[in-house]
Amino acid sequence: MRKLIFLFVILLVPGINSFADNVRLVAEAPEAVAVGDQFRITYTVNTQDVKSFRASAMKGFEVLAGPYESRMTSSQYVNGKGSTVSSITYTFTVMASTKGTFSITPASIVAAGKPITSNALRIRVLPADQSNANAGSSSGRASRSSSGAKISANDLIIVGSVNKTNVYEQEALVLTYKVYTLVDLRGFDNVKLPDFKGFQSQEVELPQTKQFTMERYKGRNYNSVVYRQFVLFPQQTGKLTINPARFDASIAKVMRTDDPLDAFFNGGSNVMEVKKTVVTPQITVNVSALPGGKPANFCGGVGGFTLSSSINSKSVKTNDAVTIKLTISGVGNLKLIETPKIEFPKDFEVYDPKVTNKFTLTKSGLSGSKVIEYLVIPRYAGNYKIPAANLTYFDTNSNTYKTLRSQEYSLNVVKGAGNADQVIANFTNKEDLKVLGSDIRYIKTNDVTLSDKDDFLFGSLLYYLLYIIPASLFIAFVIIYRKQAVENANVAKVRTKKANKVATKRMKNAGKLLSENKKEQFYDEVLKALWGYISDKLNIPVSKLTKDNVDTELTNYGVNAELTKEFLSVLDQCEFARYAPGDPNEAMDKVYSSAIEVVSKMENIIKH
Repeated sequence: MRKLIFLFVILLVPGINSFADNVRLVAEAPEAVAVGDQFRITYTVNTQDVKSFRASAMKGFEVLAGPYESRMTSSQYVNGKGSTVSSITYTFTVMASTKGTFSITPASIVAAGKPITSNALRIRVLPADQSNANAGSSSGRASRSSSGAKISANDLIIVGSVNKTNVYEQEALVLTYKVYTLVDLRGFDNVKLPDFKGFQSQEVELPQTKQFTMERYKGRNYNSVVYRQFVLFPQQTGKLTINPARFDASIAKVMRTDDPLDAFFNGGSNVMEVKKTVVTPQITVNVSALPGGKPANFCGGVGGFTLSSSINSKSVKTNDAVTIKLTISGVGNLKLIETPKIEFPKDFEVYDPKVTNKFTLTKSGLSGSKVIEYLVIPRYAGNYKIPAANLTYFDTNSNTYKTLRSQEYSLNVVKGAGNADQVIANFTNKEDLKVLGSDIRYIKTNDVTLSDKDDFLFGSLLYYLLYIIPASLFIAFVIIYRKQAVENANVAKVRTKKANKVATKRMKNAGKLLSENKKEQFYDEVLKALWGYISDKLNIPVSKLTKDNVDTELTNYGVNAELTKEFLSVLDQCEFARYAPGDPNEAMDKVYSSAIEVVSKMENIIKH
């Protein structure tokens, strides 16, 4: 029995150690706040087997409350296997009292019998925003501007800037579009960027979810985020301009209302969407030509690079393939570097090099490597020298031209029956490479039928079909085109014919709004679909439609009274449900299904 217990402990101890190694204490806080802001600092440990939590001193901040302890446990089952996750969070409520940048040293705790520490925190405290001193805390999502419909130029600012305005030709620079906002920015409906004339551009991949942080800008505390970023490579010298960018912003504004009905349902306020166009200033970049004395073998590279090389074998047989690989690594305009040339011996069969790019876009340019593979086939035995390759580029760190040199190789080729066909086939797609190894093709000796080259096509079936088929297609095209033109000339008929298609498209959009729980936009889209459908079917402008004349016109078209009443009832439901109390999702589902059903019934009766 003791042996079993001992064995169990031996097996259990590694599991305990592994668990202890995975325990983490994570500290979280805002990156930036303003003087007077109240915010939370949290410490979360991913186990509940803890004791002796100790937080370090929070210099520069006043602790208002805490630590509050909260526990969380969750279980899940995946493919019949269960797992439980538990954690404890310690929360402090603090207030920033002094501007500056402050560091909070790690907290400590004993978890699973093992002492662990958290990460350190670094928080920037900005001066208080005096222009909004009476508007409450400035640490929330920017919504501190007035409740009027007007958005001032200082409420939303978009700045386009480059990290340097004086560069050499082909030297990378970074263009950043940064958003500073004091309003509830919902997004941009339209963004028109410059064409970057004179530059080669590549966009930096940024996170899809934008995380706003507080930043001091022109004496105000804004919520800011980098919206778009590009790496530009100037392709010509002189003064190059980056034209203004245009951003059409969509902003949610809270509008006060005196209407008692609106006050009841919206708490005395109503959120409306406000549009504002922001245009960034023009940017000028001075591009200098590369210094004089450019070497004749300059590869076009600008940046900082290294060069390495390798060979697959230094001893081969005749007709065997030899691969020499050059790797250019570094940061700069890697994509534009010309492929270095190697002067191979004349007795070698040389093929076009294979280039593989492995780039990552960074703020300094393209970072990574450019791999060039040279494939050659020695046809005769002997000892050969494969000379080094040279790479001359402009180094932006020293502002000088530098030449890199690869390794020189000695190749011993012995006479043999080597076969490079398969290697070459994998290296390139050229068809003529697949027949190497047989310099002379055998003469065809079997029966061959010859014909006069002038009699090959004339008088054959193909000869006549080449005339008949195009003529037939042209006649069919003319007939179909004339028929379509006659139908399109009847505008009323075209509208009636497309009514159901337009209504279906709008109802699909309404379905998307329903799934996104966008109540106002949903009801607007359903009403547009219903009124637009009847307008197209009856050939009456929407502005002249009323419920009374719709009733009359539908009767004239042979629609029974019951269906007409059902159509008008759906319109009433849609208009009423927007303001009705109760479950909004249930009301939206009911209106959506009723609208689709009544349009379908109407389409079956009004066919033309």
